[in-house]
Amino acid sequence: MIKSIDEVRIEGKKVLVRVDFNVPLDENQNITDDTRIKESLPTIDKIIDYGSIPVLMSHLGRPKGEPNPKYSLEPVAKLMLEKYGYDVIFTKDCIGKPAQEAVNLAEAGQVVLLENLRFHKEEEKNDIEFAKQLAMLGDAYVNDAFGSAHRAHASTESIAKLFDIRLAGYLMINEIEYLGKSVTNPVKPFVAVLGGAKISGKIDVIKNLMDKCNSILIGGGMAYTFFKAMGFGIGKSLLEEDRVVLAKLLLKEASTKNVKLMLPFDIVIADSFNNEANCKTVNSDSIPDGWIGMDIGPETQKIFSDEISKARTVVWNGPMGVFEMENFAKGTYAVAQALAQATSKGATTIVGGGDSASAINKMNFQNKVTHVSTGGGASLEYLEGKILPGIAALEM
Repeated sequence: MIKSIDEVRIEGKKVLVRVDFNVPLDENQNITDDTRIKESLPTIDKIIDYGSIPVLMSHLGRPKGEPNPKYSLEPVAKLMLEKYGYDVIFTKDCIGKPAQEAVNLAEAGQVVLLENLRFHKEEEKNDIEFAKQLAMLGDAYVNDAFGSAHRAHASTESIAKLFDIRLAGYLMINEIEYLGKSVTNPVKPFVAVLGGAKISGKIDVIKNLMDKCNSILIGGGMAYTFFKAMGFGIGKSLLEEDRVVLAKLLLKEASTKNVKLMLPFDIVIADSFNNEANCKTVNSDSIPDGWIGMDIGPETQKIFSDEISKARTVVWNGPMGVFEMENFAKGTYAVAQALAQATSKGATTIVGGGDSASAINKMNFQNKVTHVSTGGGASLEYLEGKILPGIAALEM
């Protein structure tokens, strides 16, 4: 059983909180998207309301186990102060004297932000001694970092077992509630929309969802491997040659299980991979040599949207085309719009992190769906039905 911060009053304590502040930075160390910070603010506020002191720990980027100013969390401290008004004490290390002194000096109402966990190689090695050094900084432990829950690291797994009080923050609880429910007990009809570049990253998701879904809609680059398996010419479109046989097996399995596995009926193709390329729409079985599939076509957009409109639960992971290029973003936009309309009619709609979350935020639909996951890899593994170490470690 996992308890939330609402279920246990953590009053007057120093609370070690694992957050996911792995935010994108530009060349001037400015944060370009603070969604992950914003999503954990309710948890931080709740701890402050209890009269406790949040001691925040996170990773940022891949500093390879040693200090690197490029990956410092100092810009996060600056943003929390300047944009959200928190009284933040930033420490120059996440363990040892600098961290301990900052925590000891902190008063109720303040927030301590520790420097990047991954400045120590022991973090990714799930080192118990490193976890013990972190644990010295708090009386209770809260994990609000769903985006890192699929990693068995010192700050997500080993450390939790060192605390009698180990709880899930609001962000974590929401992810478990929406993603978990969609996998274990969805209200039907249940439709999954899967896209993105490669079938290889979604194989286990497709297999797991086949036992639960009424329909699986496939778009994006992964569709062309299925087309190849069906004997279609795909021109210069993205292909995973070593997954063609598997695609055939998945098509057969869907047929056996009476699941509608729907592939695009028409495709927007281009003569080169850029936004200004010559483009046209063709049937899926008519992609000429030398051309590249870039997006689902208008007929497919309509068919997919109609299928989504019938659903009571929808999970979406992966764009329908090269949505970063404006001329090939229409398919992804159509799916986002269909999810928004389904939500307005009472469906539960879940966007499973990664590029889908980026797409829906870019299109300003994030408030028109039920839930947008903050986890990319974590969302995928949850949809595969895997037990995530960071969640399992919170079990009491």
